[in-house]
Amino acid sequence: VGKDVEAFLRKREKESYCFRLQKNKIYYIRENIMRKSTNISRDKLVSLGTQIGKFTHSGKFRLTITCLELISEFAKNKVWLKSSAEMSYLYGNNVLKSSMARITEGTPVNAGVVVYSMSDVPLGFGVSARATEDCRRLDPHSIVVLHQADIGEYLRNENEIG
Repeated sequence: VGKDVEAFLRKREKESYCFRLQKNKIYYIRENIMRKSTNISRDKLVSLGTQIGKFTHSGKFRLTITCLELISEFAKNKVWLKSSAEMSYLYGNNVLKSSMARITEGTPVNAGVVVYSMSDVPLGFGVSARATEDCRRLDPHSIVVLHQADIGEYLRNENEIG
């Protein structure tokens, strides 16, 4: 998302959004719903809006797959997979150069990337292991994107999500 956080919070012209911390989870919610939720005590409130991520026990923030639809709209760095590699990625594997169909120009190393199918459906997100320029010279079995989350997690971890 980068410097587009303000656009992220003002997704639609008529409504403004905000981030809210509930226990150790961060939610993305419309402001008018957030104001109405103040009538519910915090200990009784289970969820509110779309979960963006959560803080681990060590205090680090991790994005969850539930934010994929939101971040895919504003992603600066993108990778498209060949159709033969989609299932491998959805099983939690990293993206290899041989699996990659194309990549956004100027993607730096260690940048967040959104992974798409060839039909522009967001499949997940990860961290770039190589810059765009380096990808051209790589061995076909080299890792290009390190897997962080994918839409297959809904099935693999359905008890933990939410």
